[in-house]
Amino acid sequence: MNDKDTYRMHTKVIQIGDRKIGGGNPIAIQSMTNTKTEDVKATVEQILRLEKAGCEIIRCTVPTLEAAAAIREIKKQIHIPLVADIHFDYRMALAAIENGADKIRINPGNIGSTERVKAVVDAAKERNIPIRVGVNSGSLEKPLIEKYGGVTAEGIVESALDKVHMIEDLGYDNLVISIKSSDVLMCVKAHELLAGKTVYPLHVGITESGTVNSGNIKSAIGLSLILSQGIGDTIRVSLTGDPVEEIKSAKLILRTLGLRKGGIEVVSCPTCGRTQINLIDLATRVEKLVEDYPLDIKVAVMGCVVNGPGEAKEADLGVAGGIGEGLLIKHGEIIKKLPEDQLLPALKEELDHWS
Repeated sequence: MNDKDTYRMHTKVIQIGDRKIGGGNPIAIQSMTNTKTEDVKATVEQILRLEKAGCEIIRCTVPTLEAAAAIREIKKQIHIPLVADIHFDYRMALAAIENGADKIRINPGNIGSTERVKAVVDAAKERNIPIRVGVNSGSLEKPLIEKYGGVTAEGIVESALDKVHMIEDLGYDNLVISIKSSDVLMCVKAHELLAGKTVYPLHVGITESGTVNSGNIKSAIGLSLILSQGIGDTIRVSLTGDPVEEIKSAKLILRTLGLRKGGIEVVSCPTCGRTQINLIDLATRVEKLVEDYPLDIKVAVMGCVVNGPGEAKEADLGVAGGIGEGLLIKHGEIIKKLPEDQLLPALKEELDHWS
Protein backbone atom coordinates (compact mmCIF):
# COMPACT_ATOMS: atom_id res chain seq x y z
CA MET A 1 0.00 0.00 0.00
CA ASN A 2 1.91 3.04 -1.24
CA ASP A 3 -0.77 5.67 -1.66
CA LYS A 4 -0.92 7.17 1.83
CA ASP A 5 -3.59 9.67 0.76
CA THR A 6 -6.09 6.85 0.40
CA TYR A 7 -4.71 4.61 3.15
CA ARG A 8 -7.75 5.02 5.41
CA MET A 9 -10.11 3.94 2.63
CA HIS A 10 -8.32 0.64 2.11
CA THR A 11 -7.43 -0.56 5.59
CA LYS A 12 -8.77 -3.90 6.74
CA VAL A 13 -12.24 -3.67 8.33
CA ILE A 14 -12.14 -4.71 11.99
CA GLN A 15 -15.20 -5.27 14.19
CA ILE A 16 -14.93 -4.05 17.79
CA GLY A 17 -18.13 -4.91 19.59
CA ASP A 18 -20.87 -3.32 17.49
CA ARG A 19 -18.52 -0.81 15.81
CA LYS A 20 -16.56 -1.25 12.61
CA ILE A 21 -13.30 0.57 11.98
CA GLY A 22 -11.08 0.64 8.92
CA GLY A 23 -12.07 0.37 5.29
CA GLY A 24 -13.26 3.96 5.12
CA ASN A 25 -15.56 3.70 8.14
CA PRO A 26 -15.80 6.94 10.16
CA ILE A 27 -12.79 7.65 12.36
CA ALA A 28 -13.76 6.52 15.85
CA ILE A 29 -13.03 8.59 18.95
CA GLN A 30 -11.50 6.67 21.82
CA SER A 31 -10.56 7.43 25.41
CA MET A 32 -9.37 5.59 28.51
CA THR A 33 -10.82 5.57 31.99
CA ASN A 34 -8.68 6.80 34.87
CA THR A 35 -10.73 5.11 37.58
CA LYS A 36 -9.79 1.87 39.26
CA THR A 37 -11.40 -0.69 36.94
CA GLU A 38 -12.17 -2.82 39.98
CA ASP A 39 -14.52 -0.04 41.13
CA VAL A 40 -17.42 -0.87 38.84
CA LYS A 41 -19.63 2.01 39.97
CA ALA A 42 -17.00 4.71 39.46
CA THR A 43 -15.85 3.24 36.16
CA VAL A 44 -19.38 2.99 34.77
CA GLU A 45 -20.17 6.53 35.86
CA GLN A 46 -17.12 7.84 34.04
CA ILE A 47 -17.83 5.84 30.89
CA LEU A 48 -21.41 7.12 30.77
CA ARG A 49 -20.08 10.68 31.00
CA LEU A 50 -17.66 9.91 28.18
CA GLU A 51 -20.45 8.38 26.09
CA LYS A 52 -22.52 11.55 26.52
CA ALA A 53 -19.53 13.64 25.38
CA GLY A 54 -19.15 11.50 22.23
CA CYS A 55 -16.71 8.71 23.11
CA GLU A 56 -17.17 5.72 20.80
CA ILE A 57 -14.65 3.18 22.14
CA ILE A 58 -13.42 3.01 25.73
CA ARG A 59 -10.28 1.38 27.12
CA CYS A 60 -9.86 0.23 30.72
CA THR A 61 -6.69 -0.96 32.39
CA VAL A 62 -6.69 -4.57 33.61
CA PRO A 63 -3.83 -4.99 36.10
CA THR A 64 -5.58 -7.55 38.32
CA LEU A 65 -7.94 -10.51 38.05
CA GLU A 66 -10.48 -8.46 39.99
CA ALA A 67 -10.31 -5.79 37.27
CA ALA A 68 -10.78 -8.45 34.61
CA ALA A 69 -13.85 -9.77 36.42
CA ALA A 70 -15.23 -6.22 36.68
CA ILE A 71 -15.36 -6.02 32.87
CA ARG A 72 -18.36 -8.34 32.82
CA GLU A 73 -20.34 -6.07 35.13
CA ILE A 74 -19.17 -2.85 33.46
CA LYS A 75 -20.25 -4.04 30.03
CA LYS A 76 -23.80 -4.64 31.27
CA GLN A 77 -24.17 -0.94 32.03
CA ILE A 78 -22.45 0.82 29.11
CA HIS A 79 -23.23 1.18 25.42
CA ILE A 80 -19.87 1.34 23.64
CA PRO A 81 -17.16 -1.28 22.98
CA LEU A 82 -14.70 -1.91 25.82
CA VAL A 83 -10.99 -2.52 25.23
CA ALA A 84 -8.92 -4.23 27.93
CA ASP A 85 -5.46 -2.69 28.35
CA ILE A 86 -2.91 -5.37 29.29
CA HIS A 87 0.70 -5.04 30.36
CA PHE A 88 3.19 -7.64 31.61
CA ASP A 89 0.83 -10.45 32.68
CA TYR A 90 -0.73 -12.46 29.86
CA ARG A 91 -3.17 -14.04 32.32
CA MET A 92 -4.94 -10.69 32.60
CA ALA A 93 -5.58 -10.80 28.86
CA LEU A 94 -7.03 -14.31 29.11
CA ALA A 95 -9.28 -13.27 31.99
CA ALA A 96 -10.39 -10.08 30.21
CA ILE A 97 -11.35 -12.08 27.11
CA GLU A 98 -13.20 -14.59 29.28
CA ASN A 99 -15.17 -11.72 30.84
CA GLY A 100 -16.27 -10.26 27.53
CA ALA A 101 -13.75 -7.59 26.49
CA ASP A 102 -14.46 -6.46 22.94
CA LYS A 103 -10.78 -5.99 22.12
CA ILE A 104 -7.42 -6.57 23.79
CA ARG A 105 -4.54 -4.10 23.80
CA ILE A 106 -1.16 -5.74 24.31
CA ASN A 107 2.49 -5.07 23.70
CA PRO A 108 3.77 -8.58 22.92
CA GLY A 109 7.23 -7.42 23.93
CA ASN A 110 6.29 -7.02 27.59
CA ILE A 111 4.08 -10.03 28.24
CA GLY A 112 6.77 -12.66 27.94
CA SER A 113 7.49 -15.69 25.80
CA THR A 114 6.01 -16.63 22.45
CA GLU A 115 4.03 -19.32 24.28
CA ARG A 116 2.32 -16.68 26.39
CA VAL A 117 1.58 -14.53 23.36
CA LYS A 118 0.17 -17.63 21.65
CA ALA A 119 -2.13 -18.29 24.60
CA VAL A 120 -3.58 -14.78 24.24
CA VAL A 121 -3.86 -15.11 20.46
CA ASP A 122 -5.60 -18.46 20.74
CA ALA A 123 -8.14 -17.07 23.23
CA ALA A 124 -8.79 -14.05 21.03
CA LYS A 125 -9.10 -16.25 17.95
CA GLU A 126 -11.65 -18.49 19.67
CA ARG A 127 -13.98 -15.49 20.17
CA ASN A 128 -12.79 -13.47 17.17
CA ILE A 129 -11.71 -10.62 19.46
CA PRO A 130 -9.41 -8.02 17.82
CA ILE A 131 -5.96 -7.46 19.23
CA ARG A 132 -4.46 -4.00 19.23
CA VAL A 133 -0.70 -4.30 18.96
CA GLY A 134 0.78 -1.29 20.72
CA VAL A 135 4.34 0.04 20.66
CA ASN A 136 5.48 3.23 22.38
CA SER A 137 8.79 4.96 21.77
CA GLY A 138 9.54 4.60 25.47
CA SER A 139 9.39 0.81 25.25
CA LEU A 140 11.53 0.37 22.14
CA GLU A 141 13.79 -2.68 22.35
CA LYS A 142 17.49 -2.16 22.97
CA PRO A 143 18.64 -3.90 19.74
CA LEU A 144 16.52 -1.50 17.66
CA ILE A 145 17.86 1.49 19.58
CA GLU A 146 21.38 0.30 18.81
CA LYS A 147 20.53 -0.47 15.18
CA TYR A 148 19.17 3.00 14.46
CA GLY A 149 21.41 4.97 16.83
CA GLY A 150 18.67 5.93 19.25
CA VAL A 151 14.89 5.99 19.45
CA THR A 152 13.70 6.69 15.89
CA ALA A 153 10.57 6.49 13.76
CA GLU A 154 12.20 3.68 11.77
CA GLY A 155 12.83 1.69 14.94
CA ILE A 156 9.25 2.17 16.18
CA VAL A 157 7.85 0.93 12.87
CA GLU A 158 10.17 -2.09 12.76
CA SER A 159 9.24 -2.98 16.33
CA ALA A 160 5.52 -2.78 15.58
CA LEU A 161 5.78 -4.85 12.40
CA ASP A 162 7.89 -7.48 14.17
CA LYS A 163 5.08 -7.93 16.69
CA VAL A 164 2.42 -7.97 14.00
CA HIS A 165 4.34 -10.65 12.11
CA MET A 166 4.65 -12.67 15.31
CA ILE A 167 0.86 -12.74 15.69
CA GLU A 168 0.32 -13.39 11.98
CA ASP A 169 2.69 -16.36 12.25
CA LEU A 170 0.43 -17.65 15.01
CA GLY A 171 -2.42 -17.65 12.50
CA TYR A 172 -4.29 -14.46 13.42
CA ASP A 173 -4.86 -11.24 11.51
CA ASN A 174 -7.73 -9.56 13.38
CA LEU A 175 -5.39 -6.74 14.32
CA VAL A 176 -5.16 -3.00 14.92
CA ILE A 177 -1.78 -1.26 15.18
CA SER A 178 -0.85 1.59 17.49
CA ILE A 179 2.53 3.35 17.41
CA LYS A 180 2.98 6.32 19.69
CA SER A 181 5.58 8.80 20.79
CA SER A 182 5.55 11.98 22.83
CA ASP A 183 7.83 13.45 20.15
CA VAL A 184 5.29 14.86 17.70
CA LEU A 185 7.42 14.88 14.54
CA MET A 186 8.81 11.42 15.25
CA CYS A 187 5.27 10.15 15.71
CA VAL A 188 4.16 11.73 12.43
CA LYS A 189 7.11 10.24 10.54
CA ALA A 190 6.48 6.80 12.02
CA HIS A 191 2.88 6.82 10.80
CA GLU A 192 3.96 7.95 7.35
CA LEU A 193 6.41 5.04 7.19
CA LEU A 194 3.98 2.49 8.58
CA ALA A 195 1.12 3.44 6.25
CA GLY A 196 3.09 2.11 3.30
CA LYS A 197 3.88 -1.21 4.97
CA THR A 198 0.58 -2.58 6.31
CA VAL A 199 -3.16 -2.65 5.62
CA TYR A 200 -4.24 -2.94 9.26
CA PRO A 201 -6.22 -0.04 10.75
CA LEU A 202 -4.16 2.39 12.79
CA HIS A 203 -5.06 3.86 16.16
CA VAL A 204 -3.47 7.31 16.26
CA GLY A 205 -2.41 9.48 19.16
CA ILE A 206 0.43 11.48 20.67
CA THR A 207 1.28 9.65 23.87
CA GLU A 208 2.05 11.42 27.16
CA SER A 209 1.26 14.71 25.45
CA GLY A 210 0.72 16.61 28.70
CA THR A 211 -1.92 18.65 30.46
CA VAL A 212 -5.06 20.01 28.82
CA ASN A 213 -3.22 23.09 27.56
CA SER A 214 0.05 21.64 26.27
CA GLY A 215 -1.47 18.28 25.40
CA ASN A 216 -4.13 19.82 23.21
CA ILE A 217 -1.56 21.77 21.22
CA LYS A 218 0.76 18.80 20.71
CA SER A 219 -2.14 16.47 19.88
CA ALA A 220 -3.77 18.92 17.48
CA ILE A 221 -0.52 19.39 15.57
CA GLY A 222 0.42 15.71 15.48
CA LEU A 223 -3.01 14.31 14.76
CA SER A 224 -3.70 16.90 12.08
CA LEU A 225 -0.45 16.14 10.26
CA ILE A 226 -1.26 12.42 10.34
CA LEU A 227 -5.00 12.50 9.67
CA SER A 228 -4.70 15.03 6.84
CA GLN A 229 -2.63 12.47 4.93
CA GLY A 230 -5.46 9.96 5.04
CA ILE A 231 -3.86 7.97 7.86
CA GLY A 232 -5.71 6.87 10.99
CA ASP A 233 -8.87 4.90 11.77
CA THR A 234 -9.33 5.63 15.48
CA ILE A 235 -7.90 8.46 17.56
CA ARG A 236 -7.26 9.39 21.16
CA VAL A 237 -6.20 12.78 22.43
CA SER A 238 -4.16 11.78 25.50
CA LEU A 239 -4.45 14.43 28.20
CA THR A 240 -3.51 14.62 31.85
CA GLY A 241 -6.93 15.48 33.23
CA ASP A 242 -10.60 14.62 32.96
CA PRO A 243 -10.90 12.23 29.99
CA VAL A 244 -14.06 14.05 28.88
CA GLU A 245 -11.69 16.80 27.71
CA GLU A 246 -10.09 14.25 25.38
CA ILE A 247 -13.42 13.70 23.64
CA LYS A 248 -14.11 17.42 23.23
CA SER A 249 -10.69 17.93 21.68
CA ALA A 250 -10.93 14.90 19.38
CA LYS A 251 -14.31 16.03 18.05
CA LEU A 252 -12.99 19.51 17.37
CA ILE A 253 -9.87 18.21 15.60
CA LEU A 254 -11.95 15.95 13.35
CA ARG A 255 -14.47 18.70 12.61
CA THR A 256 -11.75 21.24 11.85
CA LEU A 257 -10.15 18.82 9.37
CA GLY A 258 -13.50 18.21 7.69
CA LEU A 259 -13.47 14.57 8.78
CA ARG A 260 -16.64 14.81 10.87
CA LYS A 261 -19.80 16.86 10.87
CA GLY A 262 -22.11 17.69 13.72
CA GLY A 263 -21.77 19.76 16.82
CA ILE A 264 -21.82 23.51 17.14
CA GLU A 265 -18.67 25.37 16.12
CA VAL A 266 -18.03 28.48 18.22
CA VAL A 267 -15.87 31.24 16.76
CA SER A 268 -14.89 34.26 18.80
CA CYS A 269 -12.56 37.21 18.38
CA PRO A 270 -9.37 37.51 20.45
CA THR A 271 -10.51 40.80 22.07
CA CYS A 272 -8.73 44.13 21.92
CA GLY A 273 -9.01 47.59 23.40
CA ARG A 274 -12.21 48.23 21.44
CA THR A 275 -14.10 45.48 23.29
CA GLN A 276 -16.81 46.99 25.50
CA ILE A 277 -18.37 43.82 26.89
CA ASN A 278 -16.91 40.98 28.96
CA LEU A 279 -16.29 38.90 25.87
CA ILE A 280 -13.92 36.36 27.44
CA ASP A 281 -16.55 35.33 29.98
CA LEU A 282 -19.34 35.36 27.40
CA ALA A 283 -17.43 33.25 24.86
CA THR A 284 -16.46 30.73 27.55
CA ARG A 285 -20.07 30.43 28.69
CA VAL A 286 -21.33 30.09 25.12
CA GLU A 287 -18.81 27.32 24.45
CA LYS A 288 -20.08 25.49 27.52
CA LEU A 289 -23.71 26.13 26.60
CA VAL A 290 -23.54 24.62 23.13
CA GLU A 291 -22.03 21.29 24.21
CA ASP A 292 -25.41 19.67 24.69
CA TYR A 293 -27.03 20.74 21.41
CA PRO A 294 -26.96 18.20 18.51
CA LEU A 295 -26.86 20.95 15.89
CA ASP A 296 -24.48 21.34 12.96
CA ILE A 297 -24.17 25.14 12.94
CA LYS A 298 -21.69 27.94 13.57
CA VAL A 299 -22.11 30.42 16.43
CA ALA A 300 -20.04 33.63 16.51
CA VAL A 301 -19.25 35.63 19.63
CA MET A 302 -17.70 38.93 18.59
CA GLY A 303 -16.56 41.81 20.75
CA CYS A 304 -16.91 45.08 18.84
CA VAL A 305 -18.47 46.90 15.90
CA VAL A 306 -15.39 46.77 13.62
CA ASN A 307 -15.43 43.12 12.56
CA GLY A 308 -18.15 41.81 14.82
CA PRO A 309 -21.30 42.32 12.75
CA GLY A 310 -19.69 41.03 9.58
CA GLU A 311 -18.26 37.91 11.23
CA ALA A 312 -21.50 37.25 13.10
CA LYS A 313 -23.49 37.55 9.87
CA GLU A 314 -21.31 34.85 8.29
CA ALA A 315 -22.27 32.47 11.11
CA ASP A 316 -25.67 30.85 11.55
CA LEU A 317 -26.15 32.62 14.86
CA GLY A 318 -24.08 35.22 16.64
CA VAL A 319 -23.71 38.23 18.84
CA ALA A 320 -21.66 41.37 18.24
CA GLY A 321 -20.83 43.50 21.26
CA GLY A 322 -21.21 47.22 21.69
CA ILE A 323 -20.94 49.40 24.82
CA GLY A 324 -22.49 47.17 27.48
CA GLU A 325 -24.88 45.74 24.93
CA GLY A 326 -24.85 43.66 21.78
CA LEU A 327 -26.60 42.67 18.59
CA LEU A 328 -28.21 39.25 18.18
CA ILE A 329 -27.78 38.09 14.59
CA LYS A 330 -29.45 35.09 12.96
CA HIS A 331 -28.90 33.90 9.39
CA GLY A 332 -27.12 37.15 8.61
CA GLU A 333 -29.91 39.43 9.86
CA ILE A 334 -29.88 41.60 12.99
CA ILE A 335 -32.92 40.55 14.98
CA LYS A 336 -32.39 42.23 18.37
CA LYS A 337 -30.29 44.71 20.31
CA LEU A 338 -29.92 43.54 23.90
CA PRO A 339 -28.18 44.53 27.15
CA GLU A 340 -25.02 42.53 27.78
CA ASP A 341 -26.58 40.38 30.50
CA GLN A 342 -29.32 39.23 28.14
CA LEU A 343 -27.10 38.04 25.30
CA LEU A 344 -26.47 34.54 26.65
CA PRO A 345 -30.15 33.86 27.50
CA ALA A 346 -31.11 35.11 24.03
CA LEU A 347 -28.63 32.74 22.39
CA LYS A 348 -29.99 29.86 24.48
CA GLU A 349 -33.54 30.74 23.48
CA GLU A 350 -32.60 30.64 19.79
CA LEU A 351 -30.78 27.31 20.17
CA ASP A 352 -33.71 25.79 22.08
CA HIS A 353 -36.00 26.60 19.15
CA TRP A 354 -33.53 26.34 16.28
CA SER A 355 -34.90 25.85 12.81
